[in-house]
Amino acid sequence: MIDVIDVTKTYRRGDQRVDALRGVTCHIPRGSCAFIVGPSGSGKSTLLYLLGALDRPGSGAIQIEGADLTAMSETELNLYRRDHIGFIFQSFNLINNLTALENVLIPFLPRGITAEQRSRAESLLADVGLGDRMHHRPRQLSGGEQQRVAIARALIKNPVLVLADEPTGELDSKTGDEIYRILRRLQAEQDTTLVVVTHDRRFIRPDDIVLEIQDGLLLTDDQPKADSLAQAH
Repeated sequence: MIDVIDVTKTYRRGDQRVDALRGVTCHIPRGSCAFIVGPSGSGKSTLLYLLGALDRPGSGAIQIEGADLTAMSETELNLYRRDHIGFIFQSFNLINNLTALENVLIPFLPRGITAEQRSRAESLLADVGLGDRMHHRPRQLSGGEQQRVAIARALIKNPVLVLADEPTGELDSKTGDEIYRILRRLQAEQDTTLVVVTHDRRFIRPDDIVLEIQDGLLLTDDQPKADSLAQAH
């Protein structure tokens, strides 16, 4: 599913060079749940953004279901991100003047919304427990309800990959537990690969993949690396 092959990423902060990732290699099978963990500033979000085609690595390769993100043009990356990847952020990123239903349908707005897409959005909102609140705006919803809208929005495209950056970071522990139950259930039903950046390890299960990053280096990878990864670089 996902092959990350000797990926590096360097930023400049004034005259200072920051090596956010230093030769990261890992494999995430299709349909799995993977958690990227590590201290603040370790490179977790950098890796997530690279997987989401929101940024490019300095070197190395990222392949998702055979598509090489590092070989794509900016236009191709934009289309791939639009059509194949769902995002869930800590801050929900909902548009305040749109209803929950309209927020879920945002990915389709530029091309026009079909009756089938609207029906699917309504079904997803019902699946996350918001069937009676789909016409409410974000300010009328609790933080947990807003994150449920964000989950439905991420899944509306039937993405091959869902990326979540601290999805429960602004929620209390009880609400966070509920969000993960919903997210895992829908992820399993859709056979979507889920990659989560988190500081909270209590949501990690024994069969999950854990990628621990520190100072831009991958310390542990619970999935054995395929021999072909090194050859592919």
